[in-house]
Amino acid sequence: MQALSFVWDPAKGIDLGFFLIRYYSLMFVIAFALGWFITKKIFKREGQTDDKLDSLFIYVVLATLIGARLGHVIFYQPELFREDFISVFMPFRTVPEFQFTGFQGLASHGATIAIVIAMYYYSKKVIKKPILWILDRVAIPVASGAVFVRIGNFINSEIIGKATHNDFGVIFKQLGEDFPRHPAQLYESFGYVFVFIILYYLYWKTNKSKQLGYLLGAFLVMLWTVRFFVEFVKEAQVDERADWLLNTGQLLSIPFIIIGVYLMFTSKNRMID
Repeated sequence: MQALSFVWDPAKGIDLGFFLIRYYSLMFVIAFALGWFITKKIFKREGQTDDKLDSLFIYVVLATLIGARLGHVIFYQPELFREDFISVFMPFRTVPEFQFTGFQGLASHGATIAIVIAMYYYSKKVIKKPILWILDRVAIPVASGAVFVRIGNFINSEIIGKATHNDFGVIFKQLGEDFPRHPAQLYESFGYVFVFIILYYLYWKTNKSKQLGYLLGAFLVMLWTVRFFVEFVKEAQVDERADWLLNTGQLLSIPFIIIGVYLMFTSKNRMID
């Protein structure tokens, strides 16, 4: 039954001779470009100007990259602050020797927190609307971007799934392995496709966007529920205690789900015209 397994051994990127376009970086470019296009349509519907869209794009890109990197280091690799501080913020390591690594290790939990903080400042200084107004709308392109980020993780053979212990799965040759694992990155990416479709439908086809916090709440509940269940077939990113029922990723997801439920159920108290 070897046909049930798939050998994954891609090149690192597109080699132009003088420059290597890494597939993971390309997925981020696609995610941000698609996000910009979706947000432009939303802003046009809301009567917002292009200069406010441009400012939003800068806020979101910086918050995503900085927050995702800091989130990974804080939650999963805090020793880097002590052992190789420069590598926390730069795409290379200096210990035990200098090596260009790219930005490896990005946590969606950290990106989510950073985007919320950035949107607070954006709502006050630029858009002049309640923070929940912009977060409701930003949640839609963020959900679409998450799809491509996880595809990037799959291409990089990182954030891998657990061994399937049967003939089904993906053999990640870059890891020097010959046994199949769950393609957890693709499971997660597939789940995020539906998160995006549902949010997109709610915004364009219903009046839920007039209930401040509803779309954001739905985003948090759906996205982190997908993450929570995929974690069962994903290798832990840090050493976990054997007696823990849930891993770090799941424990960090629960507060976001609870906040999302609260926002959805209380959104009728925050109606806008």
